[in-house]
Amino acid sequence: MFMPQSSAVQHRARWVLGQVAIVLLGLFFYFQVRGLTAIAPSTAEGHARDITRLEERIGLDVEGLVQAPVLAAPALETGANWIYIWGHWPVIVLTMGWLVWQHRPAFLRLRDAMLVSGGLGLIVYVTYPVAPPRLIDPDLVDTVTEKSHAYRVLQPPSFVNQYAAMPSLHAGWNLLVGIAIATAATMLALRWVGFVLPVLMSLAVVATANHYVLDVLAGLALALVGHVGALLLEQRRERRQAAP
Repeated sequence: MFMPQSSAVQHRARWVLGQVAIVLLGLFFYFQVRGLTAIAPSTAEGHARDITRLEERIGLDVEGLVQAPVLAAPALETGANWIYIWGHWPVIVLTMGWLVWQHRPAFLRLRDAMLVSGGLGLIVYVTYPVAPPRLIDPDLVDTVTEKSHAYRVLQPPSFVNQYAAMPSLHAGWNLLVGIAIATAATMLALRWVGFVLPVLMSLAVVATANHYVLDVLAGLALALVGHVGALLLEQRRERRQAAP
């Protein structure tokens, strides 16, 4: 059926606004639950020490080794902070804005994957709060707080639960964004951004002492679960559209 160009643009604009509303509602709910969950700090610190002991047993207690070269080189420290701060929410917003207007299927997969993994992450945050390594290990430095104030502007303290280190959705959601960019982009350079982005974020969250290695692995695994869930939802939409 033919649709005038102006009507097509209006139809797309309405769809985009509807998607923006869904995403904003999901993010509001996510931050409210993640930031306002009342817990005892001692519980989160105890869980963090459990994770530390587990990492020691399996040989993954490398947070200090990862941070050491960052502390020794101001340029690396600044780079790690910038990746942690500007490589997460700003990149997510820009990517979703690009996808929602030009690549609808990729946007829907990213949206659904973030909603699924975010919902599962909230369950973990509520039932198993974990303090970040910067609050547990006196040898580790909170480079983001000490060197930058931008993160508190992008993510106000009233929405932040500092005992939500496990899983690291900083790493997990950047993996989802990277997958979306790599699959939707036609330029090779942009595809490489999709490949490199989750790797850099995974390193940055450890180098800035915000997450344990196990937090990162859990976040990546949860993101992949969300991606599989998004693919299943996509198949369901396609079957419904194909039904007579």
